[in-house]
Amino acid sequence: MQPMKYGLVAGVVLLGVGVGAAVLAARSTRVGSVELAKGTVLPSSLPLSEAVRAGGTLYLSGMLGVLPGTTQLVDGGIAAEARQAMQNVQAVLQARGYQLDDLVKCTVMLADMADWGTFNTVYESFFDGRFPARSAFGTTGLALGARVEVECIAAAR
Repeated sequence: MQPMKYGLVAGVVLLGVGVGAAVLAARSTRVGSVELAKGTVLPSSLPLSEAVRAGGTLYLSGMLGVLPGTTQLVDGGIAAEARQAMQNVQAVLQARGYQLDDLVKCTVMLADMADWGTFNTVYESFFDGRFPARSAFGTTGLALGARVEVECIAAAR
């Protein structure tokens, strides 16, 4: 059971690979009315979709604070990782025609709940006072030794 637990976390967390200035060409596959998106901020070779659009709803996979095109976390601890993770979220949204204001729900996973206040400070800086619904919980570990992972849902207006 233990390998499955960590395997699932690693698969989801790898979605946070790369945003910033280096945005990869987006690819998507349509299955009926559902669009599976790959390649905006993550290598297309990963066995997952970085976002899935069903109707006007966009479901993003978890994003880590990694450097663009790599699996290396940014230096600087929780604040730097939180900022990069949110920039990764923003890049995936924008590549699909959405923006941060379209977010309706985010789930935040923290390696240490003591980082909750620091994360909130960074998170707030991405919004103009209108926040999506949000859950936050502590984990026993995140892929790549990350301090934070952010997973979001956006809805078209």
